[in-house]
Amino acid sequence: MLLLSHCERIATSLNRTVSGDTLPTLISLDKPMEQRDNLKFLGKLEKTFTEAYAMLKGMYGNECLSRIQVFEWFKRFKEGRETTEDDPRPGQLSKSKTDENIEKISKLIREDRGSDGPS
Repeated sequence: MLLLSHCERIATSLNRTVSGDTLPTLISLDKPMEQRDNLKFLGKLEKTFTEAYAMLKGMYGNECLSRIQVFEWFKRFKEGRETTEDDPRPGQLSKSKTDENIEKISKLIREDRGSDGPS
């Protein structure tokens, strides 16, 4: 039910943009991710790329993803992609925050506090 409510809110906002009404300010922690979510939704509504780009541009203005980015993401969603997260890239730091690593570091810190310090 929550997803349906979210989809209805997006559709209403997008329809307001297209019809020329004033669009309420949307608060977002991650606008590119939000735009990808909206783009995925528009693809599922069988909007064309041109329609989807116009709606995003109307909704986000200068903060809209570039036309090329919108095209790439739109194409990915049309091909069946579900995630809106970036793909890992070479040179990107790996994420190694695990319970095991946290415990190892905590143990090292506790052992270091117990030592007499440098000799």
